[in-house]
Amino acid sequence: MFITFEGIEGSGKTTQAKLLYQWLIDSGKEALFTREPGGTPAAEEIREFILTEREEPFPENAELFLYMAARSFHVENFIKPALENGTTVISDRFSDATIAYQGFGRGIPVEKIEYLNSIATKGLKPNITFLIDIPVEEGLRRIKKRKLDRIEKEAVEFHQRVREGYLQIAKREPDRVVVIDGRKKVEEIFEIIKTTIERKADAV
Repeated sequence: MFITFEGIEGSGKTTQAKLLYQWLIDSGKEALFTREPGGTPAAEEIREFILTEREEPFPENAELFLYMAARSFHVENFIKPALENGTTVISDRFSDATIAYQGFGRGIPVEKIEYLNSIATKGLKPNITFLIDIPVEEGLRRIKKRKLDRIEKEAVEFHQRVREGYLQIAKREPDRVVVIDGRKKVEEIFEIIKTTIERKADAV
């Protein structure tokens, strides 16, 4: 299975993704944890470039193309080989993030992003996506003590558009995207995730 976790900054998605990975490993399953942008040496270099603040203006299309380049490395050199080998892959963000951040957040036409995503992923889509949803103010409050990257420093209004983008994706694909209230306790969220995974596995 290919399982992805999405959410705005500070949603707790990374914590839940790592908990699921450890649970699968402890259960004797073959599983790998990865992230976007990143996941391979080349993609991690692109991540560093994207998230680093710089004096030169960062064109929106340049940002979009860099995300797609990183995703292509990730899919071709990490995700697809693992899935073909029968390994469950858990990714902290994937293609939905680009629609939410660059589409809804930046205002790039979603149709353009979906077209580029189809090329970068070669049509690969997650079996399940967990959207850990929280109010923007809560998410930003959670991350304020850490050193923020270029995207995290965007205005509140940007993050609100991103959140709305995620909720629109979930509304459009309810069979794939499971929305969970990120204000629940970590243990409560993870129980929902485990139950969903077990139900999905039984249906396969």
